[in-house]
Amino acid sequence: MTSQDRDRAGRFILVRHGESEGNRDRTFTQSPEVPLTDTGRAQARATADRIARHFRPARIVASPFARAWQTAEIIGEVLRLGVRPEAELREQDFGVFAGQPYEVMLSDAAYHEGSRWHWRPPGGESLVDVFERAVPAFERLVRGSVGEEVVVVSHGGVMLALWRGHGSCQLRAAPFRLRRHRWLPIGTA
Repeated sequence: MTSQDRDRAGRFILVRHGESEGNRDRTFTQSPEVPLTDTGRAQARATADRIARHFRPARIVASPFARAWQTAEIIGEVLRLGVRPEAELREQDFGVFAGQPYEVMLSDAAYHEGSRWHWRPPGGESLVDVFERAVPAFERLVRGSVGEEVVVVSHGGVMLALWRGHGSCQLRAAPFRLRRHRWLPIGTA
């Protein structure tokens, strides 16, 4: 990467949503409408304050799922920025496990066979599926964010896919890797 590439590259502040009711209850969420808990809202406020101290984002992009959207709105209030939805950054679909405790999936023998990246719950998505939809969306953000800082609020599975797409291989739109960026813990979400 040249210094000119670094100057042109945007910076992305990746934020996993705050604690949701599903996280608190240790269940896969039944629907996209599951909200943040009080703890999740406090985590989002703390994250917003930390971002405000260390960055100057130009915009916020978020998954349309309630827990990510609410996190993004709280961050947006502090930063005085609106939130733009990006549907492709939605959480992994856990299919038949929606609404079930995490332990149900972990006790499923098929979950432990082969690669976690390729495991697809019945009626749901694998992490490869998430990768195939999330990375192109992120690449569009990269192309449209030259020289900008952008907050991206999403979900754990999406963050794993972005890490894989961005950390282990070059994104087609960006001549840099995540390992070249420093990680700044910005919350406990």
